[in-house]
Amino acid sequence: MHSSFFLTTIAAAIGCLTLFRKLRSHQDANKEKDSSSSSSPASSLFPSTAPPPSSSSRIWTHHVFPSFRGEDVRRGFLSHIQMEFQRKGITPFIDNEIKRGESIGPELVRAIRGSKMAIILISRNYASSKWCLDELVEIMKSREELGQTVMAIFYKVDPSDVKKLTGHFGKVFKKTCAGKTKEDIGRWRQALAKVATIAGYHSDNWDNEAAMIKKIATDVSNILNYSTLSRDFDGLTGMGAHMEKMEPLLCLESDEVRMIGIWGPSGIGKTTIARVAYNQLCNSFQLSVFMENIKANYKRPCSDDYSAKLQLQQQFMSQITNHKDMEIPHLGVVQDRLKDKKVLVVLDGVDHLVQLDAMAKETWWFGPGSRIIITAQDQKLFRAHGINHVYKVDFPHSDEALQIFCISAFGQKSPKHGFHELAREVTELAGKLPLGLRVMGSYFRGMSEQEWEKSLPRLKTSLDADIRSVLKFSYDALDDEDQCLFLHIACLFSYEKIHKVEEHLANKFLDVRQRLNVLAEKSLISIKDGYIEMHSLLEKLGRDIVRKQSIHDPGQRQFLLDKSEICEVLTGDATGSKSVIGIELDYNITGKELDISEKAFEGMSNLQFLRVRGSAGNTVQLSRGLNYQSHKLGLLDWSHFPMTSFPSTANLEFLVELIMDHNKLEKLWEGIKRLPSLKWMDLSYSVKLKELPDLSTATNLEKLYLEGCSSLVKLPSTNGYTNNLEKLDLRKCSSMINLPSSIGNATSLQKLYLGGCSSLVELPFLILGNAMNLQSLDLSGFSTLVELPCSIGDATNLMELELNNCSNLVELPFSIGNLKKLWRLGLKGCSKLEVLPTNINLESLGVLDLYNCSMLKSFPAISTNIRALDLRGTAIEEVPLSIRSWPRLKTLQMSYFENLKELPHALERITCLQLRDAEIQEVPLWVKKMSCLNEFVLRGCRDLVSLPPIRESLYILDARDCESLEKIECSFHNPNVWLNFANCLKLNQEARDLVIQNSGDAVIPGKQVPEYFTHRATSGDPLRIKLNKRPPLPPKSMRFKACVLLVLVNEGDGDDEKKSREAVVVIRSREHIIYPPLAEHLYTFQVEAEVTSSSNELLFEFKMKNEDVWKIGECGLLQLHVNEHDER
Repeated sequence: MHSSFFLTTIAAAIGCLTLFRKLRSHQDANKEKDSSSSSSPASSLFPSTAPPPSSSSRIWTHHVFPSFRGEDVRRGFLSHIQMEFQRKGITPFIDNEIKRGESIGPELVRAIRGSKMAIILISRNYASSKWCLDELVEIMKSREELGQTVMAIFYKVDPSDVKKLTGHFGKVFKKTCAGKTKEDIGRWRQALAKVATIAGYHSDNWDNEAAMIKKIATDVSNILNYSTLSRDFDGLTGMGAHMEKMEPLLCLESDEVRMIGIWGPSGIGKTTIARVAYNQLCNSFQLSVFMENIKANYKRPCSDDYSAKLQLQQQFMSQITNHKDMEIPHLGVVQDRLKDKKVLVVLDGVDHLVQLDAMAKETWWFGPGSRIIITAQDQKLFRAHGINHVYKVDFPHSDEALQIFCISAFGQKSPKHGFHELAREVTELAGKLPLGLRVMGSYFRGMSEQEWEKSLPRLKTSLDADIRSVLKFSYDALDDEDQCLFLHIACLFSYEKIHKVEEHLANKFLDVRQRLNVLAEKSLISIKDGYIEMHSLLEKLGRDIVRKQSIHDPGQRQFLLDKSEICEVLTGDATGSKSVIGIELDYNITGKELDISEKAFEGMSNLQFLRVRGSAGNTVQLSRGLNYQSHKLGLLDWSHFPMTSFPSTANLEFLVELIMDHNKLEKLWEGIKRLPSLKWMDLSYSVKLKELPDLSTATNLEKLYLEGCSSLVKLPSTNGYTNNLEKLDLRKCSSMINLPSSIGNATSLQKLYLGGCSSLVELPFLILGNAMNLQSLDLSGFSTLVELPCSIGDATNLMELELNNCSNLVELPFSIGNLKKLWRLGLKGCSKLEVLPTNINLESLGVLDLYNCSMLKSFPAISTNIRALDLRGTAIEEVPLSIRSWPRLKTLQMSYFENLKELPHALERITCLQLRDAEIQEVPLWVKKMSCLNEFVLRGCRDLVSLPPIRESLYILDARDCESLEKIECSFHNPNVWLNFANCLKLNQEARDLVIQNSGDAVIPGKQVPEYFTHRATSGDPLRIKLNKRPPLPPKSMRFKACVLLVLVNEGDGDDEKKSREAVVVIRSREHIIYPPLAEHLYTFQVEAEVTSSSNELLFEFKMKNEDVWKIGECGLLQLHVNEHDER
């Protein structure tokens, strides 16, 4: 429940710092370059630079420091280059007012070290000046220590003469050295040797001095731009974390050529991540290029379109070499020109393999250490190109999503006063998609609260044009079949089980699973835990595309989804259209009735999917009956179906799924219908249904749900529907007298639920003999059951056996020991159960519930793998000594343990102990010896007076309803411990203060917020905390303990159900759930707030979500201690 803003900030800082260190190591490795290789006018200039980590944060006073011999260049070359600098906005240091002496003074040293770049203009007489040579020494020192960029210009002098001190330059230098110390001469020689090896310009290689000056100025401008650490993305949330995750994929320390993919849906931030990486890394590569949005900006060639490939490679080479309109004769130019160059290439928005073939087909096209970053929506593309290093971009978590939105909406990372709930609602509408968050944030920027509220309803149903254009590009790239599948999912099957979608669409598409995989690889859906999920904005896109199929006549669309439009189509005199294949109506208008015309479905001859969802108070009526004509219906999902019988004329031959829960059916239909496709039938809570029709043709039925059909007397006796039946749910079928013998043929049955079948005379034990696949069996509440038959041992795949409240069950058969896979055994409320079988080993048994088995006096060692054991309400007098060797026992529940003659001796492994309703005045001494205890429940121990010291590892202590509890003698060292002392009204003040001050979250009796909460308010008024703007500055993240007193809005309201619902307190957009809420009780929890450099105060608003029942009486904040790692 605590904010993660601080953790996000730390992750970002670590990610950026780590990546910058990698960058530095590569720049160091390439520090020295031979001047002869880069002195021609056509060569690219990559000056030597080695910025240490601190250089990125230096404040430079000048762009350029020029070092020159005035008498050689001041009136000519230098004046022209300074004029070109002025045109390009480059600020050089000018030393006109500095008096020259024997040595350079501190003012000049500061100027050198305060310049981002130094240009050494070495002319014929440069070495004649001791001043110039000292400047050169200081510049080279600054280069080494500060990472200053240095450029050399050799004006009418040969670099080799400078290096070897020969020719005229050498003679001048020798003359200057006369009478100087060996130390000075050594420093000058070393500096000149170094500068001669730096990449630079040689005037003898240029025919046109003006062109040379223009090129130098351009290169200086580019260097200054690229050497500036990018601040473009500083305001973006989560970038540091992305860079940290990218680092091992980039593997910058390796000289291998590596291709890295960035994969995710449109709008999730792939391009931004690639751009941040590019900006941070490009300086450490010889050549770099960012090819943006390739799928939209460049023509996509066909696989055999040679000219289009050639054009794409030409554009690539033009950009990476900065040579406009470069012409290339063939597709081998990339490898010819770049095979010995260390390059950084970003290919953004690739959507076809041919694009990669044209620009980066092979790693050997590029020089050692090169990195090729590719962003794409289609995962298959990476596999096809052999790219194994792929970064999947996940959606931001809720707090990050809110920050992203707020930066665009408010220019800060948190909502402004009064906008918390609105901001959270819009964030949810955007589905945490960064593109959607930024676009919606820009849309709302500057709007008043009233304008926000007016705009929200439209945003819930429509899609912003900018978002639509980005997302639709991905849709348009699909082939016709995949587009059709996309629309089916967007309109009907998002958040549906994948196997159901496959069944429903099997007749529509040749290979549904394969096409679903295509959509998943293109990031248009995700498949998680067997479910298909589509992002809410993509759903809106799909529904918007369908709406545009026929804007003014909804009856002509494929799918009808809008409530008002469906009502218009179904209640009028029109007979519908054969265009409609699916309808989804969620009718939840309280107190209003929708009466569907009997002709509504007549013309919908192609209707395949029909969903109508309402509730008891929102009824959909068919007062004039239903004339149903479609023979293609595959899904019928109609909750609260209003008729007493389904039309007998309906053809259900293609029906795959029938869901009609909470209906008014008395009979499903008359006669026998062909149901060869039916797999799932759910008629739960059909309280008037007395019998089912003949289901002998439903030979593929897998699941039959009849829970709560309280009038149902029997099941069909015919065979057929049981052949492939896997699950039969008859819970709460209280009128069911017996089961047909045909159930014994259900050899595929895996789950059988008969709990609450109170009229059932006998069990179909024939099932047990044939139930080799049975995994779950629920016989709870079977009051006539005295003993289980021995045939239970034949169900060897049984994993769950529920016999709860079988009040006449006396014993279990020895054959239960054959159930080697049994994981859960529920015997709760078996009040006549006296013994458990001995000498058996249920080796998989993890949960054993013996609650209220009041006649059970012994507990044999039936398993050594038990994890959770409930002994409450038993007469057990001793626990087997083997409990010492139960390595997995974590949870022990016991209450009337005074019957125990011998207490458990090996409790050090138990993490959860429950002594609910125990008649004790003090906690047993052996509890303190439980070294792993994390959760301790004493709820309802009404005689307990004091609480002794307990283990420091405790993080949950529940002492609710301990009415006599007065003292707490323990201290709580875990700052996140959760304490519940609700209704402990006798607690003294010292105990109450201890709980409030030493807990993470707590509930405790109280009528007012304690005075030591330094910031307090009544009625939930906002709390404003002023921040110190002078040293010491506040930490980047501040933690507070919040205290809230709840008050009932209407104390005279007798609706106890409403009062007992959970209360939700919202602070700084975070929800804190209070359950159950109580009057005259204090609730404490921790809140965290991010502090930005521009923050003058922190604002905390306390709001109730269910404000119709509860309101805030008082609230308060107490600042918590700041740990060292939290400080700036």
